Amino acid sequence: MGLALGAYAVWGLFPLYFRAVGALPAFELLAHRVLWAAAFVLGLLGVQRRFAWIAPALADRRVAGRALASALLIGLNWLIYLWAVARGQVVEASLGYFINPLVNVLLGAWLLHERLRPGQWVATACAAAGVLWLALHSGGLPWIALGLAFSFAGYGLLRKTSTLGPVEGLALETLLLLPPALLALAGLAGAGATHFLQLPLGTQALVMAAGPITVIPLLLFAAGARRIPFSLLGFLQYLVPSTQLAIGVLLFGEAFGLDRQLGFAAIWLGLVLYSLDERRAARLR
Repeated sequence: MGLALGAYAVWGLFPLYFRAVGALPAFELLAHRVLWAAAFVLGLLGVQRRFAWIAPALADRRVAGRALASALLIGLNWLIYLWAVARGQVVEASLGYFINPLVNVLLGAWLLHERLRPGQWVATACAAAGVLWLALHSGGLPWIALGLAFSFAGYGLLRKTSTLGPVEGLALETLLLLPPALLALAGLAGAGATHFLQLPLGTQALVMAAGPITVIPLLLFAAGARRIPFSLLGFLQYLVPSTQLAIGVLLFGEAFGLDRQLGFAAIWLGLVLYSLDERRAARLR
């Protein structure tokens, strides 16, 4: 359980890290995140001498196509999150990760033809009601939250059906994202619009730390998921958005009035019902 908790602790504190490097625009910070994540994961593969699988994976159109799709989805997820933190919308970003497990349920039913139990339908309906309430009382749908929830759910679906292991899958995704990231950084440098070189050395080091900060919790999560029951993993999952919500409200002073509280309450109710249903199903199994 300690490995999974370590991953969730890092993810929960992400708003503090990305606020610290917020001097970089979201698009430039995304390019650096891809660059340093690729460098870190390639370093891991180099230490383990595990490069032989890359050429066959790229030659297999099915494997490469799925990796490209998952890379684009996780890249989109990262960009939306960075943009949300930069705009001071950590609370709405946390909402996305509260909704995400229920989006997983819907995608599983729609694309994998998994049959939903009545309790899961009720839980999903509660969460949908919460999103609709937030939309009606905020002048529009919470696009940041929905973008984060659906992009990460789609990424999870592709990773679930991938034949690549956790390290290999992450390595291939970052390698596929690396060329456009390098082109973006080169374009910014050529236009004299790069902000990275203007940062203090300490902040530059923090930006470069995006590599291990991105990769290590993913590896901890992959290792922890194999060692604890899936139902427990599902409960622990909510530590991330709960921590991020607390940071947004208590440290960053974001608004969390009654309308938002009611919308979040409906979503939390859906999560509680879903978790209780999962626990009951696990006991029956």
